Order: sequence, then structure tokens, then C-alpha cells
Amino acid sequence: MRLALVLLFVCAEAFAQGKPMRIIVPFPPGGTADALSRLAAERMAPLLGQQILVENRAGAGGNLGAEQVWRAEPDGLTLLSTPPHILTVNPLLYKLNFDPGKFVPVGIIATYPNVLVATAKVPAANLDEFIALARANPGKLSIASQGNGTISHLSAELLKKMAEINLLHVPYKGTAPALTDLLGGQVDVMFDNLITMQPHVKSSKLKLLGVGGPERIAQFPDVPAITERFPGFRSETWMGLVAPPGTSPAVAGRIAGALAHVMQDADVRSRLVELQADPAGSSPDQMAQRIKQETERWTEVIRSARITIE
Repeated sequence: MRLALVLLFVCAEAFAQGKPMRIIVPFPPGGTADALSRLAAERMAPLLGQQILVENRAGAGGNLGAEQVWRAEPDGLTLLSTPPHILTVNPLLYKLNFDPGKFVPVGIIATYPNVLVATAKVPAANLDEFIALARANPGKLSIASQGNGTISHLSAELLKKMAEINLLHVPYKGTAPALTDLLGGQVDVMFDNLITMQPHVKSSKLKLLGVGGPERIAQFPDVPAITERFPGFRSETWMGLVAPPGTSPAVAGRIAGALAHVMQDADVRSRLVELQADPAGSSPDQMAQRIKQETERWTEVIRSARITIE
């Protein structure tokens, strides 16, 4: 570990002589993606001896910012901070001007589970009761999503398939309008990340039925992971860094080393836990493997549910 840090700082001295590094966040400022990216940038900068600027480049479901980074020079000075769908789902549904599969993985900043929540009027107190209710009333319960082809939509389709239930899918244009109607009782249930849903669960406006991660959540120990009932179910969100195609292993490895060191910092881990995020992190190889696994999972869901984007 000591040798790795020495090498990191030696590389940083040489790296610092150029332009500032930029981390492109393909979403508006103020959200979870932005907060996690800025935390990583703040702590990586002194390790790399490099000024790191965080720039928001929103549009086209994240594709606008992603394409900007994809076309950047592979010199380690431009990175994309991305959730999984840009790398795993968008290539399956959209005609893109770039190939996300050629991004060079650097590492995952943090992971947070997607959760299944229900409005207070739904007469089900837990996952088992909800599944029983849905089976007894096929097509009568509605499930909101952030839009066709989003992770919330794919998670709904995965649950429908594994649980053998029929839910009416109601797509919205983003989280905000979907959540508004969910809280108002216009739709019955929804998948979204824990960070977004937790305040409404704690205020009892929504009921937490199931967790999309592999384990139960410490804050809600009585709520099962959906995989306990339906083995193999998985729905999580994460933020990770990728570099432009052609970035050398040495350059990507230097940045990955800084990120890995940041993820071991007690203060950083504490701040991530406050955001309800798992600060486990990953190596570039682990991130690449995760991208592969999630692409395979969502490819099958899209195929079986015949999902298309008009």
C-alpha cells in the first residue's frame, strides 16, 4: 500500500503540469450523481496533484455528456461520471453516435439500491402481500416509471416476469412527475433509488415493500431483499468513472488508484453512508465485469418484454 501511494504521488507530480482534469456529469447540478461526483473530485484532486473541475452536461438521457467524453482525448484529463444505464441500457434502446462499450472503466464511486415502494392506499403491508394482491387483481395495479426504457421500467418488468404478475406500466418523463403522482395516489407502486424514496418512507407517505440490492438495508431490517423471494432479482444504481476510448491502462490505473484511496477514507465513507450509498467502490476490472453482467440482465428483460423507444 505504501509503495502504491509513493507511485501515485510521483505520477501526480508529473500529471499536475498540464491542464485541469474535468469530470463530466451528464445530468443537471444538485442531484445524487452531482453530489457523488463532486465528493470524489474534491478528494482525488490532492492525491493526483491536479485541479479537478466538475461540469454538468445534461441532455438526451445522459447521452449528450457521455458522447462529449467519448470524443475527448484519451489523456486522462476528461472523465465521465455515469450511472449504469448509460453504459448498459442506452446502447440497447437508442441509436447512438458513439459506442459506450469502448469506454475505459476506472472505478465505481458508490452503489445504492433501488427499492419498490407503494402508496399508502395500497392494501399490502409487505412484499408477500403485494404479490398476492397483484396476482388476485391482474392488470389492476399500476407501476410508475421514470420513462420507457429506464432502470425503473426495466426493474418493473423484471419483477413482473419473476413474480408472474401483471401490472399496468405508467411511464413518466422523469422522477419528479412520477413521484408526485405516486404520493398523490394516482399510481400504486414504483421502483426508484433509496436516496430518493427514503424521506417519503420515513414520513409514512410511502411503504417500503422490497429492496433491489442483494441484501437487506440496515435502516429497514424488516424489509426483505426481493431476491430472497425471487432469487436472482437485482436492481441497483451506482455512479462510476470511465475514461475515453483508447485511454492507456497506465493512465486509467493512476486515476483508479486515487479513487481507491479516496474510498478508504473514513470521512468519505461516512459521508456516503449519510447519502444512503454503499462506499464499497471497485477496481477497473470489477467495474468492467459489473457492466457486462448488467448488460446481460437488461438485454434479456428488454427482449422478453419487447421494450422499444419510439
